[in-house]
Amino acid sequence: MNEIRLGGCTPTPLANYLKALGILRLVAEQKDEQAMGHWEGECFVLSTSLNRDELVRFFLDEYQPTPIIAPWNGGSGFYPNDNKDGISAVQSSPSPRFEPYRNTISLAQQTLNRMSLEESPKDKGQKAVLLTTLRAQLPDDALAWMDAAILLGGDDPKYPPLLGTGGNDGRLDFTNNFMQRLGELFDGKGKTATQGPEAWLLGALSGNSTPFLASKAIGQFSPGGVGGPNASTGYEGGSLVNPWDFILMIEGALPFAAAATRRMEAAGNLAALSYPFTVRATGSGSGSAALSDEGNARAEMWLPLWHAPATYGEIRALMSEGRVTLGRQPVHDGLEFARAIAALGVNRGIDTFQRFGFLMRSGKAYLATPLNRFEVRKNRQAALLSDLDKQQGWLNRLRRVARQDEMPARLKSLVRQLEDAIFALSQGAKDARQPLQQIIALLGEIQMLCHQSPKVREALRTPVPRLGAQWVIEANDGSSEFRLASALAGLYGGKGKSQLNMKRFITPVTAEGYAWDNESRNVVWVGGGLTRNLIAVLGRMLQQADALGLRDKPLFSARYCHLDDVAAFLNRRVDDAKIARLIPGLALVEIPQDPGGHRNKEAQIHLAYTLLKPLFTPDAALQKMGFLHGDQRLAIPSGLLRRLSNPATFVSGMELARRRLRAFGLKTPPKINSASGVDVERLTAALLIPVNYQELKKLCTTIGMKPAEQESETNH
Repeated sequence: MNEIRLGGCTPTPLANYLKALGILRLVAEQKDEQAMGHWEGECFVLSTSLNRDELVRFFLDEYQPTPIIAPWNGGSGFYPNDNKDGISAVQSSPSPRFEPYRNTISLAQQTLNRMSLEESPKDKGQKAVLLTTLRAQLPDDALAWMDAAILLGGDDPKYPPLLGTGGNDGRLDFTNNFMQRLGELFDGKGKTATQGPEAWLLGALSGNSTPFLASKAIGQFSPGGVGGPNASTGYEGGSLVNPWDFILMIEGALPFAAAATRRMEAAGNLAALSYPFTVRATGSGSGSAALSDEGNARAEMWLPLWHAPATYGEIRALMSEGRVTLGRQPVHDGLEFARAIAALGVNRGIDTFQRFGFLMRSGKAYLATPLNRFEVRKNRQAALLSDLDKQQGWLNRLRRVARQDEMPARLKSLVRQLEDAIFALSQGAKDARQPLQQIIALLGEIQMLCHQSPKVREALRTPVPRLGAQWVIEANDGSSEFRLASALAGLYGGKGKSQLNMKRFITPVTAEGYAWDNESRNVVWVGGGLTRNLIAVLGRMLQQADALGLRDKPLFSARYCHLDDVAAFLNRRVDDAKIARLIPGLALVEIPQDPGGHRNKEAQIHLAYTLLKPLFTPDAALQKMGFLHGDQRLAIPSGLLRRLSNPATFVSGMELARRRLRAFGLKTPPKINSASGVDVERLTAALLIPVNYQELKKLCTTIGMKPAEQESETNH
């Protein structure tokens, strides 16, 4: 077979993509049944027994146009006031290549005459009767076009966005223009016209510039070719069209017909939503679209690109199914499509999808706008998003709520950012940890907004679903900020991990986090910075532990930090804003057990922290390290936290801590007589940070703490 690279057939614009399908279809159906095609780089490669010259001669001398008509549309050439140039040229041609076309036009005209239609039907019922009658009477070679342009399911016909509203785009009727372009290419005998067609064909195949193009409209298929402001030199540019581009583009829309026909029969009134690779438009995930585009957009299409040669029969079968699923459910919009690709919801040999949005541009005109391209590959990080589908499809509910006019602008902004991050994750970001962290942080912000806005909370009904431990594993970038945030987010105390946990001090949720707790008075996480929030949480945790009669401090965590992380925090060598954004989101995650291990790296820790940290360590942890007997407690002195966080009382707070440790039998370091050089607010906040037990044990020994049994022997 010969491999012919078609430089004029590229994934974008949509006109060039359809042109590739049109060439493959026509060659396979009319000349070489074994012809195959695939995408290589940015062009289509046709594999055929024809060489390039024979391919050109086929289209010029043998190509038989598909009977493409739309007598249901005004401007289609069938009515008295329509432009008759195209339809007259086809009807008057004696060439055998136009015989099927002539017969189809004649049958359609007879139907219109029987129904006494002098203009296109405006009444829905009359139009439905016309469409049904034509569907029953037109020959098979004309039905493929009709089925690609219209879905006859339910009471009203549906119009897939690929072909506008039944084969027209506003006043531009594709079928009449198709026939006019044929008239420009062929003389009355069906042969090539004396000037232009061969050069135009070579340009259409190669993508090279072609002179003397027709000043005609191309419609929505090629946004760069529609003309308008700044489209050429001067202030305005006209629409110039290569007739072969238009003809092959329309021929390339027919492979979508089989799917429309078969799925129409099962889909009923929802038939339009079953068009191959077509979903509702999503305004996020691309700089070319916005949420405001969704209301006016017709839809979006995700068109497949494949790198392995495939026959037209295989491509037609792919298009006829045209189905992508997320889990067991068909996808409904662009975001779900992106997720389905990432989760391998498509498994048909497709390597990539080119995403197009049929968006309103240039006034009220729709243009098939190229958005972005997605690779089909395994993406374990994107599979984590299934957690957000829990609780009766929470993510979809959030997205619907955010699009309601009465919702706060802040929610709309957060959801747009969330969708963009999900697109980035689904697209296979080079470093998936960044979009994952962004998603985690945004979920935390949305959860907090629900607390602040009763309207949002009522509309969403439930909090963010509990996220699995794998989120932490996959999002971990190895930074001190992430270790600090995940350890703090995993704080808990009391019975199990639910009685007192970090998320309950950030938003009012029940212990398990599956519902809102409208009676909660524990929320202390507000504006004012990271350190103040950490101090507020520490104070409320200790207060609640006393109120509940807990014997131990509620300062456990499944994950722990290293002392050099604490030192970085104390010395302001971490990004507070990043930690503050991550904590509320990570509090929604099931924090996995720390893998353990400590660092040999020596951390320069302030003496005040070294003295205080044992007091703010759970007694169970001190027992595990051997510093306490089973019935011993190292209680925090009353009022200590309040004194430490205030520079004016910091010294007295340190003395109170020293006395408690001395009462425990420790030889404490000298007094700290001044708060000079100490960021007391930051030091106090650092006492909440869970520290690796092995490193904490080493820290405790520096202030004279000894194993409990060793201390017992000394006392005797």
